[in-house]
Amino acid sequence: MTDTPAGAIADAPTTKITVALRAVTEALTNAEDRDGQVQMAELVGDAIASNRHLVVQAGTGTGKTLAYLVPAIMAGARVVVATATKALQDQLADKDLPFLEEHLDVNFDWAVLKGRSNYVCLQRLSEMSNADQGQLELETLAVTTQAEIKKLAKWATSSPTGDAAELEWTPSDNAWRSVSVGSDECPGADRCPLGDPCFAEQARRRAAAADVIVVNTYLYGLDVASEGAVLPDHEVVIFDEAQVLEDIMSDTVGVEISPGRFTALSGVIRRIVEDPQLVGSIAEIGESLRDALGDHVGDRLPIPLPDSIHDVLNDARLRLGKANEILVAIATNNEDAKQRKLRAQTMTGRAIEQLDVAIEGREGYVAFVSGSRESPRLEIAPLDVGPTMAEGVWSKRVGILTSATIPSSLAARVGIEPTKVETVDVGSPFDYEANSMLYCALHLPNPNSDGFRAAVHDELEALITAADGRTLALFTSYRSMDEAAEALRERLDFPILTQRDLPKPALIKAFADSSETCLFATAGLFQGVDVPGQTLSLVVIDRIPFPRPDDPLLSARRERLGADAFSQIDIPKASMMLAQAGGRLIRSSTDRGVFAVMDPRLGKARYRWDIIKALPPMKRTRHRSEVEDFLAAIDSD
Repeated sequence: MTDTPAGAIADAPTTKITVALRAVTEALTNAEDRDGQVQMAELVGDAIASNRHLVVQAGTGTGKTLAYLVPAIMAGARVVVATATKALQDQLADKDLPFLEEHLDVNFDWAVLKGRSNYVCLQRLSEMSNADQGQLELETLAVTTQAEIKKLAKWATSSPTGDAAELEWTPSDNAWRSVSVGSDECPGADRCPLGDPCFAEQARRRAAAADVIVVNTYLYGLDVASEGAVLPDHEVVIFDEAQVLEDIMSDTVGVEISPGRFTALSGVIRRIVEDPQLVGSIAEIGESLRDALGDHVGDRLPIPLPDSIHDVLNDARLRLGKANEILVAIATNNEDAKQRKLRAQTMTGRAIEQLDVAIEGREGYVAFVSGSRESPRLEIAPLDVGPTMAEGVWSKRVGILTSATIPSSLAARVGIEPTKVETVDVGSPFDYEANSMLYCALHLPNPNSDGFRAAVHDELEALITAADGRTLALFTSYRSMDEAAEALRERLDFPILTQRDLPKPALIKAFADSSETCLFATAGLFQGVDVPGQTLSLVVIDRIPFPRPDDPLLSARRERLGADAFSQIDIPKASMMLAQAGGRLIRSSTDRGVFAVMDPRLGKARYRWDIIKALPPMKRTRHRSEVEDFLAAIDSD
């Protein structure tokens, strides 16, 4: 990343973007000038104007959302904003875009677009209300599920969007699946009698007319995989939380086949075909596939696939082919029955397409089994998403990739040519050198040694005591988290919560509401914990979060890169994860605290500076006494 000299923004010329951004930010509560935000906004505007891609790292507190929205809207181009988390998508829809509608002196329309399964399906509701077939289908469900379906049907009559996010209650999975359809099942608006009032289609029409369209990154990946069939044409795409772009694209442009797919398919076929033997034969595929994949969970598979798996897929292909023939032969004048048939055909056809890909074995793809023994998944993912993204994204529109933490190799790994991208770090407005400290426990043994965990527990005890609780302790495995929690609960008087105790929102609230409570968690909380103030004064991580060496997809990519693999894959991913973990510490300009790394490799390994330079510019120490003094000073403020 290109470092920005301090004070460089103050001398920059005032442009329309700068004026508009400052007018907008002055309307915020506790408004303040942020040089990095201004620089980022100018960079985004220049990238769009010059048709050049931009990768911009914007540290915590920069205000990156407004920094990309203001210039993108002012450019007059149609923009798609793709976010990796629902929290950011909701922030854009509920806060940022309505705010800009009010305060940015530009007329624009915006819309949120989600996958079909997020919307209630009016055709399914119509079928479920049918006195004959619908009643029979309802009777196969639990009484509580039937009640929920009736409640959803009533809600749909008044809902403006049919989006499940509108609900003030949470329906069961069975109830929602009964009244919604996924993209693999829907035959499309043109073939559905309720295609015009369809909530999903209404959302697509709103998106087609909007200047700014908010989607999740997974849906954008489906658009790339379908060669643009999901989203309207657009000139600019902004990937917020871009650090996960490569992983999500791998998921969406690849193939995933799970036992549950055939269980669901058998249920869809049962709605139109009264043939227990046929329906049972489809459901049996799921059991056979579970047995075939169970012993290979976590394994990378050879191409062609092992006979035990290949034979199950071939058998599945034959059974689905027979099912499709039976579906095609069904003749009916009943509109509901026609729609049941169409959905069954659509879902069967798409399952056949994915089976064909798995059976043939694509060059440049790697096959592996993920999930658990009880719920395994066969995945076939591209070794390199770059070519697909270069053709489907970067050659067609300007790409803006941003996050608080971005791997140094991201642009290359997602297929952006070095000559067509600018990569910049605009820093953070927070004074990390004055307000934070990076502590590396150099005296601890190597993480692979037998005494490491016990030494971590001793170090944690001392640090948590010095911090008077107020600690977020992060671990790279559940086992390490559980062992530490058990050991420290016996030694400390401070309350200790773990990630197993409560759902994530309730867990973070319980932690934030107490000035002494400690929270022990795993990688799931390296992001999404925003607790400003003295409630969180110490963040600890047990070891550098390198990706698993036996990860099947990464193993294949490492082999492809050869000697460069460690520097191109492992170091960037570990640096990003460590920076995300450390990013939980300083969440406001007045926050102060310590980020403690128990892994001595951060101070000894030859690659240590590659990781340290990805962290904010905190003062550094290897002496616990300095950490204790720093924490004591925070406590006395």
